Amino acid sequence: MTGLRTVPSHPAVRPAACVALLAALMIAAPRAQRRPDAVTSPDGHVSLTVAVGPSGQLTWSATLDRDPVIATSPLGIVVDGQDLGAGVEIRRVERYRVDETFAWRGVHAPAIYRATGSRFTVWHPARKQEFVVDTRVSNDSAAFRIVVDGAGRRVPDAASAFVVPAGATIWWHGLRNHYEDQYTSRSVEEMPAGEWAGPPVTFTLAGGRGYASITEADLHDYPGMALQADGNNTLRERLGHSHPASYPYVLRYKEDNAKRLADPAPIDGRITTPWRVVLIARTLDTLVNSDAVHGLTAPPDRALFPDGMATSWIKPGRAVWRYLDGGEASFEGIKEFSRLAGELGFEYQVVEGLWQKWTDDQLKELIAYSRARNVGIFLWRHSNTLQTPAARRPLFEKLSALGVAGLKIDFLDHEAKEVIDLYQGILRDAAEYKLMVNFHGANKPAGEARTWPNEVTREGIYGLEHRSAASWATFNATMPFVRMLAGHADYTPVVFGERRKETSWAHQVATAVVLTSPLLVYGGNPSALLASPAADVIKSIPSVWDETRVLPPSEIAALAIFARRRGETWFVGALNGPTARTVTLDPAFLGNGRYTATIVRDVIDNDAALTVESRETRRGQKIELPVRAGGGFVVRFVR
Repeated sequence: MTGLRTVPSHPAVRPAACVALLAALMIAAPRAQRRPDAVTSPDGHVSLTVAVGPSGQLTWSATLDRDPVIATSPLGIVVDGQDLGAGVEIRRVERYRVDETFAWRGVHAPAIYRATGSRFTVWHPARKQEFVVDTRVSNDSAAFRIVVDGAGRRVPDAASAFVVPAGATIWWHGLRNHYEDQYTSRSVEEMPAGEWAGPPVTFTLAGGRGYASITEADLHDYPGMALQADGNNTLRERLGHSHPASYPYVLRYKEDNAKRLADPAPIDGRITTPWRVVLIARTLDTLVNSDAVHGLTAPPDRALFPDGMATSWIKPGRAVWRYLDGGEASFEGIKEFSRLAGELGFEYQVVEGLWQKWTDDQLKELIAYSRARNVGIFLWRHSNTLQTPAARRPLFEKLSALGVAGLKIDFLDHEAKEVIDLYQGILRDAAEYKLMVNFHGANKPAGEARTWPNEVTREGIYGLEHRSAASWATFNATMPFVRMLAGHADYTPVVFGERRKETSWAHQVATAVVLTSPLLVYGGNPSALLASPAADVIKSIPSVWDETRVLPPSEIAALAIFARRRGETWFVGALNGPTARTVTLDPAFLGNGRYTATIVRDVIDNDAALTVESRETRRGQKIELPVRAGGGFVVRFVR
């Protein structure tokens, strides 16, 4: 039996989301179907296969031009203690396609997500339960989620896994500090059994055949996902309640709360998992430019965001922050930071918790003083004061009325369902009062900034707040290809003081170019930024980008070189790892005509210095740049 049916790409998609909905072909399959069924990307290079093995276990795998990316792996979900992926039959397959173009504040704009989809209806005879495995494959990703219809309260748990091909090199961080740890890198065969990993987890395919990264998308009404190694090249999906409680969570909320969150959370009615996503690419440029994570996430509610990402009160920008690098921790000291922000041309100041000791009149004075200098104010707040709508809505209403631009909300530190629900509740209530949000003490992003454009950045990264880092060069050359694949990151870059460890001043300036953070919060004292020979370049670095290209010879953990365009101006930022080198920059990305190249470069024998020079250049004229260990450079091209 065949028939035609229109299939929406997502239950929340509206016509204004520019989704091209195509007719879907319903394919009837035998009740005991065991034939593998492949879903292939629009360009034919990436495939995701769903099958039932000889034992009746539902499995999946992914390939890139027939090269294994995820080997045959278990696919399933536990509901009330029973794995619905074991002992099953595929009953039917429903095909559809997604073609979306939407505004975005990531590595490029707009975002374009085109994918081939299939919904596999699976029957579990023992439980007499039908469920759906929804799959989507784009030219740079393979993804699935599971939907289990039903009524009443049920408890889901994880049952899927990712078998990484032999010979892969893998980068991951543990969960002791939630999502704020440095990376470990080994062959997948050497990843210890029991090891925890916070997504994204990136790996290279053996023989230089490509790259992949595992993460999740459209996370809401469900626990967050981490991964746990089993010692056999396999990373198993684990939900938030089973994660080891992080040190910061136990420190702030105590063991009793950690034990309480270890109980699996029930869900009422339909169970829909977030998307489990594998980004897949032959090159680092393709990997970094994937739109899959936010493409798989629901679009914004037009009632809250009438113009979506372009809603008028949501304004990206650069910010100063008095915390890492000196400055007086007083009301007058904070006013001075606003003055300096205005001198830099930065749009915001992020104010830590000392504001909570001020009177309303002082807060009004700071906001008015800052506004006169075209500087908006973000205010820090502990998330434990925002646990319920009744606790947060009066505060949000008051701060909005005072003219506050946004909030920095800290110390969530867990991925249990109730914490994920808290993120969503905060974003919704903040949107109602026209407040932007920066989350700290946070998990990895999962495309939330598409649904909630008022989230302008989040931490979920080991940033310059951490004094305990032994070094930064290797980490900084790694994070663009691991953590940043999930979305924006508040690393608080550009510090010229001792926190930068072995990295050079030029390297520090380059972090502002390579990082994606629509609210780009500088860690350095603004007076140090203004005094730098690179002040003119620093002032000109935007916080959002139209285009990004990863340039050769970029290599994970060794060197990250990003060419990024805003309007007609290009910036190249290079973050070098622990080995000195000379980089030959080929500006083949430039348009026609002459450009002025302003170069911020290392002083080879002094990491606490940099030089700035300008020259006329054009496309095709290569630039030789010696780079010290832990060094870097920035080149700005202006036509």
